[in-house]
Parts: sequence; C-alpha cells; structure tokens
Amino acid sequence: MASIDLRPLDTVDAIHEAARVLDRVWGERGTMPANILRALERAGNYVVGAYHGSAMIGASAAFFGPPAARSMHSHITGILDGYQGRGLGRLLKLHQRDWALERGVGHITWTFDPLIPRNAHFNLAVLGARVTAYLVDHYGEMDDEVNRGDRSDRLLVSWALAEPAAATPVDADISAVVAVPDDVAALRRLDPAAAARWRLRVRDELQGHLASGRRIGGFDRRGYLITG
Repeated sequence: MASIDLRPLDTVDAIHEAARVLDRVWGERGTMPANILRALERAGNYVVGAYHGSAMIGASAAFFGPPAARSMHSHITGILDGYQGRGLGRLLKLHQRDWALERGVGHITWTFDPLIPRNAHFNLAVLGARVTAYLVDHYGEMDDEVNRGDRSDRLLVSWALAEPAAATPVDADISAVVAVPDDVAALRRLDPAAAARWRLRVRDELQGHLASGRRIGGFDRRGYLITG
C-alpha cells in the first residue's frame, strides 16, 4: 500500500470528512462526531486520516490515558470497503506506535469484539498484544449496522510498544481452546438466536478461564489459546 498516505487531521474540513468516513464504515450517523474528533485533536491526541490520493479512505483516533500510566487508548479505526484486508490496519497501528513512542507512551490499549476472528488474529497473533480483561456489554446497546442486535462484549488488550511481541503459545503450553464462529456478522442476520448463544458461550468460557488464573495466550484457526 505504498500509495497510502497517513496524515494528521488538523483542519475542520478534514475532521468532518473523517467523521463521514467512520459513519460509512459503521453504517450509522454520529459514529464518532466531528466535534469530539476536533476536541481530541486540539488537545494533542492522535487523530489521523488515511488517504489514497486526495480521497480519505480511513481514519483513526486515540487519546492519552492517566499521566502515570504512560498509555494511550485507541478508540476507533475504520477503513472503507474496498480497502479492507490490504494491510491498512497494520499500517495504521505501526504509525500509531511510532507516534506514541515519540511522545513517551509505552503502551496502547484498545478493545475488540471477541467473536470476530480476523480481529483476534490481527491483535494477538500479528501485533502480539496481550489480553488484560473481558468486558461484559462494555458499551451497552449499540445501534450501528456492525453491532446492532448483539451485546457489546469486548476484550481489552494492551500492546507494549518497546517490548517483543507476545509469541503464540506452542501446543504443549495450551490448556484449552475457545472456539468462535467463522462469521458472526452473517450469523446475526441469518440466525440471531444462534449468534446470541455463541456470545454467551464464549463469554462464559473466557471469563471462566481468566477467573481461574489462566490467560489468553494467543489466537489461531482453532480459536483462543488458553495457557496456564
């Protein structure tokens, strides 16, 4: 993706375009309001657009955590259809990492839906982030096209920017595997009851392992790899 340019969004027009891009990704008006993006940018936080030529095709926003934590929370990153699956997510994350390190930030945290395998693989296997918590219905009811009709459970991960990526555990260290559906978005449309059962099953299994002192050590085609 050499033709993609990542730029800070420091004008009102660019901020409003980013809000429109994120609305298109999530299928809902007001996904990340322009006034919030503008406030974050003016306060010195990470607000960046991804451009293909003159067209913005993605946007990302993150904000600083408590001073003593030297951390940043990545709240939202969205890429338009037609550009997804082409390495832009990784490009944005590496850009975010460099931006954070330049400002003395040691960790970036974010959340993701535990039922979406491509996100789990990217966050745990590609980036090597570590799961720190399971958050039940973290955002409450959501009415966008991506999340409508489901609980907003999330896994919280932490990415230690100056440390080696967490390695995927070998089979000898895996004590259990928690499977997830191949395509929960399609399942929500075709069989909402089955999607809801998957949500509760994965929630119960992952929470049970974490409560027992085990950890989510990685993710592969089988599902979440439990160690400890």
